Amino acid sequence: MDSKKLIRGAVIGYGGAFNMGRSHLGWMRDAGIVPVAACDLDPTRLAAAAEDYSGLRTYTDIPDLLADPEVDLVTIITPHSTHAPLAIEALHAGKSVICEKPMCLTSAEATAMIAAAEERSLMLSVFHNRRHDGDFLTLKETIVEKKLLGDIFSIQAGFASYGHPGHWWRSDKALSGGPFYDWGAHFLDWILNLLPSRKVVSVTGYFHKRVWHDVTNEDHVQAILRFDDGAHADLSFSQIASLPLPRWRIQGTEGGILDDGSVKDGMKLYTHHHGIRMSGELRNKPTCWENYYANIHAHLTEDAPLDVTPQQARRVIAILEAAEKSAGSGQAEKVAYE
Repeated sequence: MDSKKLIRGAVIGYGGAFNMGRSHLGWMRDAGIVPVAACDLDPTRLAAAAEDYSGLRTYTDIPDLLADPEVDLVTIITPHSTHAPLAIEALHAGKSVICEKPMCLTSAEATAMIAAAEERSLMLSVFHNRRHDGDFLTLKETIVEKKLLGDIFSIQAGFASYGHPGHWWRSDKALSGGPFYDWGAHFLDWILNLLPSRKVVSVTGYFHKRVWHDVTNEDHVQAILRFDDGAHADLSFSQIASLPLPRWRIQGTEGGILDDGSVKDGMKLYTHHHGIRMSGELRNKPTCWENYYANIHAHLTEDAPLDVTPQQARRVIAILEAAEKSAGSGQAEKVAYE
């Protein structure tokens, strides 16, 4: 492709939560993608979009936006349950597509999205921007690039707190998929990138609904992943936990990393060298979310390799799906890779 080719971007969803519509258009602009349009059901949000970006065309109907010939790329920022149908509709309209994470709710939906993109030779990606979080970049450098921990055999990660999840669509399981589809999608993507050559062979899930019965999301979700070399990852998210959980507790044959909040903007590192145990602190690298859209622009204009492929994102969904299936069956479940 021509590196001077103009790529024009739009967003579907300009809701006020986290101002993600405004942020996505800003990241596009900074990467060289021209923001041209936004779609939202709420006229007040479209008024905000027009104020944020002078000259932006605004739509209340998705088909009208997708019929705009000056839109090349659409980013979908809507409830999780809508990602698959909207992405497929946009791809059928000839637009390249980015979905906010999670990609969708089921592996079958992910497969259909990938097929729609491949049929039309269009780009499909998922906004796994947190691959560019400073703490994850530090983990990746330490574990994957420098191999300071040796052979990783155990990863424990997640969040734990006690408190009501709030009343909005993210607390509605039919719309959100449940709490595992929120931060869980990020952590699974991280874990898979920390163990890039390994395959998850089974998942055991534990989903609890015990306290917050006025919303439909579970209170506590946990999944144990078993890899093909015997390594395992234990990932959990709880809003009924009275005890703390380290964000990361990673063990390898030559050391470990602990992120328990005790190191400001960093984490603890333990290593062994010639039988001597050493400890220190790792400082987090700068976060650079803007690199996600920089890669999108390079991919669309220069055929650069896509950093976040839809196949990678589908793997995350398949693991989430297997965890939920296991919680219902009471036994370990295989991952539906295809």
